[in-house]
Amino acid sequence: MADVVQYKLERMVKELDDLDRRNLFSKLEISEIVKQRRKFEYRLKRPSPLIQDYLNYIDYEKNLDTLRILRRKAVSRELKDKGNKRMKKSVSDYSGIRRIVDIYKLATNRFKGHLDIWFQYLEFCRQKRNGHLKKALAQVVRFHPKVPGVWIYAAAWEFDTNLNVASARALMHAGLRACPTSVDLWVEYIRMELTYLNKLKARKVALGEDEGTLSREDHDPADEQWRDENKELFMALNDKKDKDEASDTRNGEVEKKSDLFGEQGLSILETVYSNAIKALPSDFSLRTRLLEILEATELAHSEEMKNKILADMRRDFSKEPEYWDWLAKSEAVQLQNTHGMSGDISLKKLQKAIQIYEEAVEFVPSDLMFKHYTKFLMDAIVQQNGKIGSSALANGVDSISQIIMVYEKAERMDCLTEDLSCQHVTFLMELGRSDEARKLAERLCSGKFLDAVRLWDLRLSMEIRCITEKSHSLSKIDLAVVFELFKSILMRISVTEAQSLWLMALKFFGDQRRYFNKLVEMSLGLLAKYGGSDDGFSLSSAIVKIYLQKDGIQSAREVYKRYLALPHPGLALYRSGIEVEQNLASAGDKSSLVEVKRLFESALATYDQDVSLWQDYHNMEIKMGTSEAAAAVHWRARKMLKDNAALLTSESLS
Repeated sequence: MADVVQYKLERMVKELDDLDRRNLFSKLEISEIVKQRRKFEYRLKRPSPLIQDYLNYIDYEKNLDTLRILRRKAVSRELKDKGNKRMKKSVSDYSGIRRIVDIYKLATNRFKGHLDIWFQYLEFCRQKRNGHLKKALAQVVRFHPKVPGVWIYAAAWEFDTNLNVASARALMHAGLRACPTSVDLWVEYIRMELTYLNKLKARKVALGEDEGTLSREDHDPADEQWRDENKELFMALNDKKDKDEASDTRNGEVEKKSDLFGEQGLSILETVYSNAIKALPSDFSLRTRLLEILEATELAHSEEMKNKILADMRRDFSKEPEYWDWLAKSEAVQLQNTHGMSGDISLKKLQKAIQIYEEAVEFVPSDLMFKHYTKFLMDAIVQQNGKIGSSALANGVDSISQIIMVYEKAERMDCLTEDLSCQHVTFLMELGRSDEARKLAERLCSGKFLDAVRLWDLRLSMEIRCITEKSHSLSKIDLAVVFELFKSILMRISVTEAQSLWLMALKFFGDQRRYFNKLVEMSLGLLAKYGGSDDGFSLSSAIVKIYLQKDGIQSAREVYKRYLALPHPGLALYRSGIEVEQNLASAGDKSSLVEVKRLFESALATYDQDVSLWQDYHNMEIKMGTSEAAAAVHWRARKMLKDNAALLTSESLS
């Protein structure tokens, strides 16, 4: 290893001498460069170097080369001011880039599957234009033929930088054979072909040929001379047909034609489109992106092609809510782009979209379709008024009434879901129609959504807000009504599903001891049925904490012991009990220390693979017990824990 590193460092002597001779770096700085490079080279020669070792070496060399360039410019300016000749390039001007390329090659050879390092390598070669990019592209394509981005990158470089349309087209064809289901590849391929046609058309216009033709009948000798002298300004054409036509143009033998560029572009689009939908028949985004390209490009008979794509989309996706949502919005946008944003046009835009959505909900009666419909109307209200209000009108259309009608229609068509119901109730609340919202929530919670937690959450929130706004002091009747509502839903579903409802009930009845005790009794029955939680929300733990805050440690102790007597109390409850007993032990209660140990042992009997529980037990013994007891816990943890990662974590027990 040392011999290889020394050999590499010796090969840098000419470069370092050149840096010293040209006064770009001092001897001390060159010594530091050698030291850093030796360190990096040793890291790369390890049996298993990391990808970060290569990246750190590359970053160092890039920063060093940037500093060299800045100092070279400064020295060149000084020489110029003194009247000396310009500084010529030498070995140090090339060695930095060459070394970075060599490190990238080493990294990509070792980590062939690491795409990030490959693309960093490609970008570096592209920016520096050092001639290595073509070979690097060939390698990455060979190693990653199933990655569409690789083919797109390679074709884009051939097309934009290397100006080789034939190679770019061949790469795209190979990419589509390797990744026929890539939407991005299909889209970028058609974009590349149409861009090429536009470049040809731009060249034709720049050469002064008639618009819409490849030839012209009258030739101006001066124009022909200018065209011949400036051929290098335009992209070379590889197509033999184009060369023949150019020759015919000069001889004046080609008659005036129709817009061949538009015709050819449309032909290409039709061919690619038919192949793309065969490869991806159920991909909706492919159709929409091809439509966007078609609308952004001037092609002959583009309207016919657009109508064909739209007809195919309706045929293939008419049962998909996504299609109808896109159709309504695109029709509205098209109307806006065609006529501007006057008030009349905005009204027509909204009415057109509503018409399409109405057709959609009849054709595809689903909750998702109704969600798209209501979202569009709400966005229209917010766009016009900035907020939802009782008097909001969107472009002269009563969108609020329209939204309510949509919700009612969804219910009539049996497409109403819990999510749509919550949206309906919330919408009425935002409009200030609290009574309507309460009646709607009550009706829905009593019918189809008897166990819908989110809807019950809204209903109970409204009931609590209503009785608290009506009077500061709650009457017995109001408390009884609210408690019965809570009880009706809490007794039907599991504790885990009703987490938000339990927290709301505990908070509301926290100062009402009678009803709070009833909630505790209800929780005991439900936890005996469903069991406690090992992670996440723990109802028993939440109640213990409330007792601890309101009634003190002794009450909390009595409560958690009641819950521990239930089957499967849950890890969270054990932790709450341990917290209570540790607080008592810290206050001087010796019996609590015994109780803490008992709780730890009970918890570990069920959760013996929980590393954090062993750590807490170990830390408790260190703080409150003896070193022998702590060592015993540590030894038991090492014996009990099976997972290797957990064993490593347990080493931190100290």
